[in-house]
Amino acid sequence: MSEWLDADQQRAWLAFMRVQHRINFEANRQLQADSGLSLADYDILNVLVTGPLSITDMARLLGWERSRVSHHTKRMATRGLVRTRPHDDDRRITVVEATEAGRQANRDAAPGHVALVRELFFDGLSPRTVRQLAAILETVHENLGPP
Repeated sequence: MSEWLDADQQRAWLAFMRVQHRINFEANRQLQADSGLSLADYDILNVLVTGPLSITDMARLLGWERSRVSHHTKRMATRGLVRTRPHDDDRRITVVEATEAGRQANRDAAPGHVALVRELFFDGLSPRTVRQLAAILETVHENLGPP
């Protein structure tokens, strides 16, 4: 096996990177303009919709370093979007939960964000292509293994 990507692999990888960077840029810009949330804020609020989580669990779900989650949630706490507390059974574990203000900010931001995702990512793709893309991305994600 070559140490270099073949032409098709390089084309796919570069296209993926361009799409990823551009969508992150546009989503961050749109969220900031419409709701005052950053994309990172929105990501954190979205993982908290199911309820409180430890910093470690959030890091695993987001694919972030624990320190990044910790620092970002501290900044969000100062803005009243989340609150942190020690775990009931193990005070060494920090638990994060969305406040009502955070849940409302997430609900308010969602329609504009969904509209942008549809426009930038799904417009022009057939339902069949969307299903194929989902299957491909799920396979790539499985190949990554556990975080």
